[in-house]
Amino acid sequence: MTPVPGVRLFESIVVAGVAALLGAAAGWTLGLAVPGAVVAGANGAVSGWRGVYDWRRVTGITAFVLDSTWSLLMTAAGLFANTVSRLQRDSGYVDALSRRQNRHVHRRGFMPRTGFATTVGNVIGGAGDIDQPRRRRLITDHEDVHCWQARWLGPLFPVLYGGWTVLAGAAGMVVWVVARRDQPFAKVVESSAYYLNPLEWWAYSRDDHWPPSGKVAGLGWSRPCCRPLAAVRQRAD
Repeated sequence: MTPVPGVRLFESIVVAGVAALLGAAAGWTLGLAVPGAVVAGANGAVSGWRGVYDWRRVTGITAFVLDSTWSLLMTAAGLFANTVSRLQRDSGYVDALSRRQNRHVHRRGFMPRTGFATTVGNVIGGAGDIDQPRRRRLITDHEDVHCWQARWLGPLFPVLYGGWTVLAGAAGMVVWVVARRDQPFAKVVESSAYYLNPLEWWAYSRDDHWPPSGKVAGLGWSRPCCRPLAAVRQRAD
């Protein structure tokens, strides 16, 4: 149930204030106290209004602290994604997959590639028809993993993800020339740059969707790197 506006406003103000203090402290170490406070405070205001963080669980508090400190760069990127969604006529914000789930989910929103969900910081765009079980699981078991990768890795996340994309993409070109000319050039490069990215391998494995259909068969790792989240939940129950 969505809280009344007064309760939402109270949470938004309180979360924004605490986040701004954390962001200022984190930014101060780099001489960026004000930008840190602004980014963290803005995220706190939006997230508080939407009731995103689950304050009853350690995971929710951890998500808030990381978003307001170590992962400020990714949080800033997430604010950009939220802004893009806000400017759309109908971004399709999905409260059911966002409230107390430590993330912002949009049916449309920021999605550079049509048909692909895109996670930027704590914001997920391109969720699509989440009434379909498979699409819903994509958000809860795949894209949510990216939210946490961004939190744990912080400023290292774009370096590692982007670095792999560029270097592995170049390696994929060489692989195609040397040994994979029976496959479409674009598919070999995409498999190397995207599907074999360890961060994607991790997310697809958690989603129990490895290997994905777009990956070139026999190229790279064939087994998942970890147990599916569905299996973890089932065992916990």
